[in-house]
Amino acid sequence: MGASGYAVRAAGVVKRYASERGGRKDGGGKRALDGFDLAVRPGTVHGLLGPNGAGKTTAVRVLSTLLRFDAGRAEVAGLDVLREPRLVRTRIGLAGQYAAVDEILSGRQNLEMFGRLFHLGGPRARRRAAELLDRFDLRDAADEGVKGYSGGMRRRLDLAASMILAPQVLFLDEPTTGLDPRGRGEVWESVRALVAEGTTVVLTTQYLDEADRLASRITVMDRGRAIADDTPDGLKNRVGGDRIEVVPAETADLPAVVKAVERVADTGFVVSDEATRRVHARVADRVAALTDVARTLQDEGIEAEDIGLRRPSLDDVFLALTGHRTRMLEEEVAV
Repeated sequence: MGASGYAVRAAGVVKRYASERGGRKDGGGKRALDGFDLAVRPGTVHGLLGPNGAGKTTAVRVLSTLLRFDAGRAEVAGLDVLREPRLVRTRIGLAGQYAAVDEILSGRQNLEMFGRLFHLGGPRARRRAAELLDRFDLRDAADEGVKGYSGGMRRRLDLAASMILAPQVLFLDEPTTGLDPRGRGEVWESVRALVAEGTTVVLTTQYLDEADRLASRITVMDRGRAIADDTPDGLKNRVGGDRIEVVPAETADLPAVVKAVERVADTGFVVSDEATRRVHARVADRVAALTDVARTLQDEGIEAEDIGLRRPSLDDVFLALTGHRTRMLEEEVAV
């Protein structure tokens, strides 16, 4: 932890990628990070949330010393990233978007190999591999080839490899991309266990539920900048209070439902989507609003397929902050 009290600190960080013009490199180039700020408290999961191209991966590469930045200041584990990159690397771990383990080797052999690469020596590498296999619940499959591991198991092994030197700060760049729900759940449990033991985790993700469930604080990124930084609940509160949502069984009833919701809407502004038959609006008194609308629909003989109160989601937050929704990754089964 640095003198500032933060495990990770970035201020005004700029990273440019040179572009080619007329066969020559353009010194200006594209700004992948454009005055990026970040403050991560120790022993927490801090989420970096944003769409493709927001600068999340570039931020991780800069903070983990894989890329040199052009302006600003960054510290990790109390060390200056530009001046002390070698020392920074001794205090961090990094797991990229895809597992970097050898499929031919067993889980145990992979971890022992990483231990030797980090100069632990044979006996220490074997002891550390055994500790990590237990920690990540891989002991029963330790001597099986990684080729036969599930997606979640491979990801847990990759996390274990990133923990060989027991880093103070662990950077996870979209760690559950391509995993099925069970695999994602396994990785989430592993991350929670690491934080419980004192590791600070910086997590980039496009999965809104992942950020909501894991992160105690979230930095929303867009176009290379941090455009908001708060707790998940704090971000949601920026959008407003509860919303009432009604889905009539028949599209023909939409106009009547809109009128019923308009009467209880906090601002009088109602959103109606004919394709989904969804009508929703922000309300001040949640119970009174729900009761009023339900009574109105009943009096007018309108059948509701769904009616209820909803809290703003992180997707609502991103829409409010940027004017467009996040591009969510599709759930898919890893093959």
